[in-house]
Amino acid sequence: QDKEKLEIRKLNDPPSAETVRDMIKYARNVIEEFRRAKHYKYILSICELSLDKMGAVFEDSNVYMLHMMYQAMGVCLYVQDWEGALRYGQKIIRPYSNHYPPYSLNVASMWLKLGRLYMALENRTAGVKALKRAIAIMEVAHGKDHLYISEIKKELEDH
Repeated sequence: QDKEKLEIRKLNDPPSAETVRDMIKYARNVIEEFRRAKHYKYILSICELSLDKMGAVFEDSNVYMLHMMYQAMGVCLYVQDWEGALRYGQKIIRPYSNHYPPYSLNVASMWLKLGRLYMALENRTAGVKALKRAIAIMEVAHGKDHLYISEIKKELEDH
């Protein structure tokens, strides 16, 4: 899966190996800068600018792109920008589902976030579907009687 995780855009004029190396170096540096940043609007700006720059070379499924989208989603959640968080989550879920094993809690966590975002934005149909996908993974990973699963099922009943 490493090839898929580091996927490069299919362009008429493919980027050189040096361009790809430079972009990986850039991605690593910006991720480190992000970790040191303290102001959320600044962090979101870093994410958006970095996604634009890296997106010229990397596919959305590339691990550097996914890391930056995940960070941007986290900032959106923190500042209560539900629509922004949902947009990032929708871009993340398919590559996560491909990169991680079938019953990965990382994938379940993303479905859980998406389900709650859909519910908050009053899209009950999509919310129920996403929460059920999270439950299906968690039942295998944690067991059907786990407290987390009971809590999510209660959320579904309450909505």
